[in-house]
Amino acid sequence: MSGVASSLGSVLGRLSKVRLATDIPLSPATVIRRKRQRRQMFDMIGISFLIDAGILLIYASTYGLCGLLSVALFIAASEANMNDRYRDHYFIVQQTSICLAIMLTFLYLAPEVGCLFLCSILLTFTFAALRSSLRQTILGWTAAAIGLAILFIGTDKPIGMPHGTLLERFATMLVFTLVLGRGMIVGLFSSSLHESLYRRGLELKEAYRKIEELAELDELTGALNRRRIMQNLEEEITQSQRGNMPCAVALIDLDWFKRINDRFGHPAGDEALRTFAITVFANIRGIDKFGRYGGEEFLLILPEASDGAALRTVERLRRIVAALDWSAISQDMSVTMSAGVTMLQKDDSADSILARADRLLYQAKDLGRNQTVSA
Repeated sequence: MSGVASSLGSVLGRLSKVRLATDIPLSPATVIRRKRQRRQMFDMIGISFLIDAGILLIYASTYGLCGLLSVALFIAASEANMNDRYRDHYFIVQQTSICLAIMLTFLYLAPEVGCLFLCSILLTFTFAALRSSLRQTILGWTAAAIGLAILFIGTDKPIGMPHGTLLERFATMLVFTLVLGRGMIVGLFSSSLHESLYRRGLELKEAYRKIEELAELDELTGALNRRRIMQNLEEEITQSQRGNMPCAVALIDLDWFKRINDRFGHPAGDEALRTFAITVFANIRGIDKFGRYGGEEFLLILPEASDGAALRTVERLRRIVAALDWSAISQDMSVTMSAGVTMLQKDDSADSILARADRLLYQAKDLGRNQTVSA
């Protein structure tokens, strides 16, 4: 048996050295959550050893001690945060190897109650399957196959299932009953993990959705940011030219906005920008695109709008903005806008139509501001 033990020990020794290091920093919340999950699994393994030891009776002290010592070792490593240095923070290979070594050793020493240890090996690998990767599964199965082959083929130990007396039959019944119970607990644990993963998946999707929104929207006004409104402009140019449909573009600038910031303060200026954006959103169509071009300058894209319709829309916006009660933000505040409106031409690019709109915007400013100028 010394040769068997030596061979098995060599295999398990190599398995226990498998490490998968990771350099990804972990947040304190993640470390605490991982520690709690590991502790739940270690507690279940420890309880399993105690249940088995209670059934074994005569072998209880030695078997239970070996099992609890192994569990205590992993709990100590977990509490010291050693596990989080490795990608496999559950130490699946190491746990499976030590448990397998204990089961096979006692299966050899007490073959007359070998059915218990075989059931326990099954439970050990059921636990391991919850977290095992393909590589870990192959390593664990190979180690178990070698150990069982050595025991069943390399020795003549009679592996028994006690049933000679009523007490033995009762103990055997307990073995299978409790194995079924622990198997169901593993199933519940697996369901809990799946539910946790599902919730985290939903949280990640929501986080990604918010990130995408933030990547497209201007944080202050809620309008599209410059990158996104320029993408929309390119798309609308392509669609309009391909479908031979009209499209208008308006560059809008809030008049004397630097003076507003200097006189009323930047918080009031920010609120004015937000109010302006809300006002525009409330008075344009669903297909129109509105974004912050830079500072107090905004870009409005009006797909399928004729020259006259675009001019009427922007002029109506100008009158609404001028008529707002801006004193609600700060006493004596008033805000107006100037705009340059131009139509998409056959060979226009984003740069050429924006340059034309910009020239018209400066004409509106030269005319005294609070004006809308169209080509």
